[in-house]
Amino acid sequence: MIKLQVIGNLGKDCVVNTVNGKTVMNFTVAHTEKFKDSSGNQREKTIWVECSYWSDRTGVAPYLKKGTQVYVEGAPEVRTYTTQDGKSGASLSIRVASIQLLGGRAAEGGSAPAQNYGAPVSQFQNEGPSASSEIADDLPF
Repeated sequence: MIKLQVIGNLGKDCVVNTVNGKTVMNFTVAHTEKFKDSSGNQREKTIWVECSYWSDRTGVAPYLKKGTQVYVEGAPEVRTYTTQDGKSGASLSIRVASIQLLGGRAAEGGSAPAQNYGAPVSQFQNEGPSASSEIADDLPF
């Protein structure tokens, strides 16, 4: 299994569609890296990742707005194509397994709730109090 993890900002608002009776949320994430080239000049490289989240859990869709920072995890796919002028091209896409909101849009100054969608639930969630929760009760803050 190959897993791709991306942290970046949404390039546009999420679009929710229904395909063959199944719900899919489509959005793009831009990841920008800064580096110095061989001449010592500061450069930036942005990679765009097309994301498809096949899930009936569309509650996250209103928060997936342009500029929102997210963490996305899933299986990568590379698509090759030929442009109208005959040149070959490729695009990187991901079939999303889970998504986590990391923050709101910088322009608004607000932040979306930090939530994880599609992640597995802990197997210890329904058990009684653990030793770690008893220690937490002794903390002075």
